Amino acid sequence: MSDYDGKPSHFKMRTHCPFSQVIRYTRITFRPYYGGHSSTEDASEVLLVTSAGDLDCTPGFQQKVLHIHQPAEFIEDQPVLNLTFSDCKGNKKLHYEVSSPYFKVNSDGTLVAVRNITAVGRTLFVHARTPHAEDMAELVIVGGKDIQGSLQDIFKFARTSPVPRQKRSIVVSPILIPENQRQPFPRDVGKVVDSDRPEGSKFRLTGKGVDQDPKGTFRINENTGSVSVTRTLDRETIATYQLFVETTDASGRTLEGPVPLEVIVIDQNDNRPIFREGPYIGHVMEGSPTGTTVMRMTAFDADDPATDNALLRYNIRQQTPDKPSPNMFYIDPEKGDIVTVVSPALLDRETLENPKYELIIEAQDMAGLDVGLTGTATATIVIDDKNDHSPKFTKKEFQATVEEGAVGVIVNLTVEDKDDPATGAWRAAYTIINGNPGQSFEIHTNPQTNEGMLSVVKPLDYEISAFHTLLIKVENEDPLVPDVSYGPSSTATVHITVLDVNEGPVFYPDPMMVTKQENISVGSVLLTVNATDPDSLQHQTIRYSVYKDPAGWLSINPINGTVDTTAVLDRESPFVHNSVYTALFLAIDSGNPPATGTGTLMITLEDVNDNAPVIYPTVAEVCDDARNLSVVILGASDKDLHPNTDPFKFEIHKQTVPDKVWKISKINNTHALVSLLQNLNKANYNLPIMVTDSGKPPMTNITDLRVQVCSCKNSKVDCNAAGTLHLSLSLLLLFSLLSLLSGL
Repeated sequence: MSDYDGKPSHFKMRTHCPFSQVIRYTRITFRPYYGGHSSTEDASEVLLVTSAGDLDCTPGFQQKVLHIHQPAEFIEDQPVLNLTFSDCKGNKKLHYEVSSPYFKVNSDGTLVAVRNITAVGRTLFVHARTPHAEDMAELVIVGGKDIQGSLQDIFKFARTSPVPRQKRSIVVSPILIPENQRQPFPRDVGKVVDSDRPEGSKFRLTGKGVDQDPKGTFRINENTGSVSVTRTLDRETIATYQLFVETTDASGRTLEGPVPLEVIVIDQNDNRPIFREGPYIGHVMEGSPTGTTVMRMTAFDADDPATDNALLRYNIRQQTPDKPSPNMFYIDPEKGDIVTVVSPALLDRETLENPKYELIIEAQDMAGLDVGLTGTATATIVIDDKNDHSPKFTKKEFQATVEEGAVGVIVNLTVEDKDDPATGAWRAAYTIINGNPGQSFEIHTNPQTNEGMLSVVKPLDYEISAFHTLLIKVENEDPLVPDVSYGPSSTATVHITVLDVNEGPVFYPDPMMVTKQENISVGSVLLTVNATDPDSLQHQTIRYSVYKDPAGWLSINPINGTVDTTAVLDRESPFVHNSVYTALFLAIDSGNPPATGTGTLMITLEDVNDNAPVIYPTVAEVCDDARNLSVVILGASDKDLHPNTDPFKFEIHKQTVPDKVWKISKINNTHALVSLLQNLNKANYNLPIMVTDSGKPPMTNITDLRVQVCSCKNSKVDCNAAGTLHLSLSLLLLFSLLSLLSGL
């Protein structure tokens, strides 16, 4: 067993390396410990050489495997060994744990027994831990004896296989390796111990980083169990490696294991904080109280979040613009919350040089220490407008002129508002509050200029009123803040002058309506039109003329407006629609220039029985040997209206056709059937049909029905002997039936 003699002595030396690093030498004196007393004769000194630079400082125990001789008894509170551990950051919150409950490590690294004890086994493990690093040291007790129980049972923090076993000779402890180590490689990082390893057996290492990608990162000396790393490690790529150790015989057969071996990569501060969520844009209402939170900015650091390497602190590096105060905002160094720090009066959008601020935000790791790495981002803060300024008319009174009868915009009312033009706090809403009983005026907001566009929507009449006065108020789309109200400047008066113009005469009534029978005599008076001049103060005369008379049936007296007929009025004319004939007349005053008014005359024509009915069809065919002697179904039509139309009376003219050959039978009010009483020879026959309507007096029409008697054999119709070849009788009857159905 060993003990150091007093405090280690230290001294420093400058080297001529490129980085001008400071080399630290530590001399430690060890004396063997035998049976409760130390020996000075066998004392030895060890010179430890370490670099003072952070990059060369390796966190962990300075010596990972130590040997002590088994004494007759470990004495309570008597030093056994001194352990040296460093996390390269001052060893704050350093905590030790020992695998045996009979030992402890004091804060100065001294291992002592907590009571007198003789046997503790062949090996002790000491685990040291700080917030920045942890490591394991192995104490081999030379001459010690095995004790029952697995290493996992007596040493809870050892990261070994969860499979319990009664005895294991392979002893491993986690290996801690700093990332970013520089050459030379390979370098030893730990050792596997197998106290019962048979002669000729070998160690074998497997797992990710050995025989799995990234292959070849770690290897083990098959004879000594020394584990080495072959290249630089990056914790941000792989933070831990899970390896497995086993012993094999000469043939490669596994003797013991595999036992898990965890390699932990110790973080180095090699990643700058970055802001990944930009752009960062925040908004704060003008006049907000001091301490109002605007936004939060957080950065990301890829280093180990359990270390200061990723412990970030925030600050504002620059504010643009720097008026009215260079410190308008503050950022919480830990949370990244940006808040206002000026009084509400300084946060006035209307008085600011620019309502938008840009802040350069810096995040620094290592809890903000000067040695920490930094990253920056820009935060844009917009001072939002609130409606703390009411709109004001640029003048109290506005003037406008408009011609009578005209419509449209007559004047634009201008206002001023200091609020943000892009918000409802600036946009104006106008209302006519007095002087518009007839709703002749409307006002709308011009969205580009914010002006009030006053319009006439119902034509004004100079003769009724030559002047109008409107009272108009203006408000914002958004409500005003509680301590601001609309004042007298938010109302204005508009004086409107109506200009007299020569207006055209107006017919009354319009349209003018009259009902007359058709066929009245030419020169009949229909009516006298009446037009008046709205310009009552000008005492003008009016003359009349025909403007549109599609059939040319009418004339008008230019002086008194009497309308009479110049032709027979025909209800059946194509110029008449639904028994109504329409004509237009002009009334022209004597103004300079003259003005014209238009009036409409609608004449409803009553029907007179002046059209005789006509029959259809006028041609028919029949076979000379037909068994069915039906010839054709006749229909009749009349241009007149009921009761001057159907029911129609169908007859065969008696004077020219014998009754014993032809027969006509009524089907309904508009159709009749013509048939033969006997077969006829092939020839053409003209049958006079007389049809009479129901008017009073009735009107009659006689029309010849041409009947062709044809030869019909083998489904062929031959009418050559009777004239030209026509459709078969059956087709003709079909067409006649369709005509009958359409007339029903």
